Amino acid sequence: MVENYILIIPSILLALTIHEYAHAWMANRFGDPTSKMLGRLSLNPFIHLDPIGTLMLFLVGFGWAKPVPVDIRYFANPKRMMLWVALAGPLSNIFLALIFGLLIVLFSTSNLMYNQNTAIIGNLLVYSLQINLALAFFNMFPIPPLDGSKILRGILSYEFDNFLNKLEQLGPIILIGIILIGYLSGFSIIWFVISPLINLFSSIFTFGLL
Repeated sequence: MVENYILIIPSILLALTIHEYAHAWMANRFGDPTSKMLGRLSLNPFIHLDPIGTLMLFLVGFGWAKPVPVDIRYFANPKRMMLWVALAGPLSNIFLALIFGLLIVLFSTSNLMYNQNTAIIGNLLVYSLQINLALAFFNMFPIPPLDGSKILRGILSYEFDNFLNKLEQLGPIILIGIILIGYLSGFSIIWFVISPLINLFSSIFTFGLL
């Protein structure tokens, strides 16, 4: 159990850090310096951690980091550019998962995955692959403050803005409620949706090894 946590913690920190850095980088690239001025354009994991979101990751297997501040007034096309800022986080985790998947393949073909002395590295790679996929797909749910809600706003016309504004106020309560119901009931609708995706992409990225 202790060994699992030793492997999970760096995987979680890396996944969350890259996720938030990707948001900040994309916003800065589109002309919004807010995250850079506030120190969020950083690879320091402790700057990005959200206490509740991190705790949820350990308790129920999915969570979130502290949202990167974005000021859409700097964007030439706020709707389209905010969509790409929101997408940058999940896409960065999928890209990381691909890298870890390829490393798993290399480890497996060289038999290092099954060597007693290097097996811990193989386990770390598997955890990193699956945690990045879980973070990516979890964040695609269209519930504020998750990235999916901002992606949805970017896709829908301005006619839906009032509805999305109300959803933004209730979103965190709805999200925590869904997580707690799943935790207490033993059946998580979130895991029900994302676990097949995690399994599918784990298999694709490792060429069927997982």
